[in-house]
Amino acid sequence: MAIHLIRDLDALHRNVLTMCARVEELIDSAVDALHRRDYEKAEEIPAQDDEIDRMDVQIEEECLKLLALHQPVAVDLRRITTVMKISGELERVADLGVNISERALSIIRCGEVHVPDDFREMSHLALSMLHRSIDSYVDMDVKLARDVCQTDDRVDNLNREIIQDLILRMQRQPQLIELHMHLFSVCRQIERVADHATNIAEDVVYLVEGEIIRHRNRLETGTT
Repeated sequence: MAIHLIRDLDALHRNVLTMCARVEELIDSAVDALHRRDYEKAEEIPAQDDEIDRMDVQIEEECLKLLALHQPVAVDLRRITTVMKISGELERVADLGVNISERALSIIRCGEVHVPDDFREMSHLALSMLHRSIDSYVDMDVKLARDVCQTDDRVDNLNREIIQDLILRMQRQPQLIELHMHLFSVCRQIERVADHATNIAEDVVYLVEGEIIRHRNRLETGTT
């Protein structure tokens, strides 16, 4: 039974790594299409998301099968439940990539608009967080996972600054409100990518150490 469980866990690990790579490619392409104003690349994103949706379903089915057949305990149980959670987070990141690509298409169709300089920094940080959260899972690196969690505050701060800038731009240029609203939406989507990266990193901490750190800061400070 142990040999079969190890074999099935290895197969599950390979499948989730494949999904990780596909999601990284999708979200990178979506953000790149926005910055480069690449209409054709933005149009390709939804088809990539369909493949990721299929992977998510397959991985969940594999996890449920492992739970039913092997009744794992301790670290094996944590690994399977963590993979289920990471798969769900990745699927939602892919959905955000589709939303970003749709906003990119609208921006390209509407015409020129200045993208705030902080926008590129925020995009880079969020995508870096996603990449490092996946690396922390691959390497079982708790320190890296905790670093990812701490980086989320920087993305949140940039998000607030960019939104304030966009509001001022809309007030000064009411004729460009539609374009700036698309950018506003993209900003929120990218901020959520960082949130999902943080969730993955928190799941890695749980997997390796068995410690649940989700919501800890809010619980300790009494904030909501």
